[in-house]
Amino acid sequence: MKINSIITTGLLLFLAMACSQKPPQEKETIKEEIKLMIKAEKVTEHQGKSVSKYVLDNGTMQVELTNYGGVISKIITPDKDGNQENITLTFDTVEEFLTKENPFFGATAGRVANRIAKGEFELDGKTYTLAQNNGENHLHGGVEGFNKKVWDAEHYSDDKVVGVKMTYTSPDGEEGYPGTLQTTQWIELTSDNRLRIRFEATTDQKTIVNLTNHTYFNLGGAKRDALDHEFQFWADAYTPIDEGLIPTGEVKDVTGTPFDFRTPKILGDQITAHGEGFDHNMVMKTEKSEEMIHFAKVRHPESGRVMDMYSDNMGVQFYTGNFLADFAGADGKTYDKHWGFCLESQNWPDAINHDNFPSPILNPGEKYEHRIEYRFSVEE
Repeated sequence: MKINSIITTGLLLFLAMACSQKPPQEKETIKEEIKLMIKAEKVTEHQGKSVSKYVLDNGTMQVELTNYGGVISKIITPDKDGNQENITLTFDTVEEFLTKENPFFGATAGRVANRIAKGEFELDGKTYTLAQNNGENHLHGGVEGFNKKVWDAEHYSDDKVVGVKMTYTSPDGEEGYPGTLQTTQWIELTSDNRLRIRFEATTDQKTIVNLTNHTYFNLGGAKRDALDHEFQFWADAYTPIDEGLIPTGEVKDVTGTPFDFRTPKILGDQITAHGEGFDHNMVMKTEKSEEMIHFAKVRHPESGRVMDMYSDNMGVQFYTGNFLADFAGADGKTYDKHWGFCLESQNWPDAINHDNFPSPILNPGEKYEHRIEYRFSVEE
């Protein structure tokens, strides 16, 4: 009996000690942390100010931008095999944006993005005349819009986001617009692969504002045209345009038209059905609100890359690079028609000249606000 008691006691003691120890695999488990980094480098001077390049890095993807024009110059993301590629149309260096003309690659477009018919609009009975820099129409803020200004910049970071805050003061009368406009934008990358852009603006006089970013995307790494991309828009209507690409004022149901992307469609098929490329406003809201909604989803089946776009604005200009032709871009590539596409979140084009469109007017004491988010992922 005594021997059995000793054995039993020893066995219980051994089991207690064993249970108190952690399994070996638990000791070796290391929590993987996402490291957000930002690199800032002065590259040149322009307009008496420093022009810098910023690289936002979350360990999975990188976003390169500059305070010249608020330009997003590169977005580098992995494909389904882990290959990292730039998915924007761009130049090799930031400096080239200062010396070479380009079709608004990655630029901040303003004071008013998109077109204003015949470069004219009226406020309180006064007619304002703007530059006609797109045929007889005004485009993306004029001859020297926000895309050609050096913004004051400061970078920031925390454990969830890295970004750059940029500010620009547009004086009264610049490019023909009334009022001094104070504009701030934030461009930032999150730890979960979201590229976020936020705009704010205030004015000391009644004016009009419509800001956006004009990045050209190609989820295949810009090796060829984007006709093999699959698109889906949560838009029930669009605004038809005339020969000068100005909205006619009509708001048309997409049903039965090549503009019906409510179910996923291959871009090349829709362009064939349309007979030309797209440069149209897709109607996302008919009333202003702060709600962020799902604007669009773009898939590139070959690479597995996916981009989802969200915004709180009224519409998105869907542009399919119709005017690109034999353009010398980055990495020795030549960009041609339909090599890139733009999803420009904004108010409806030429809204100041259409009473039935959402108003682009900003009054003193009010704040213009606009948020955009691109979410990047990969499908197997």
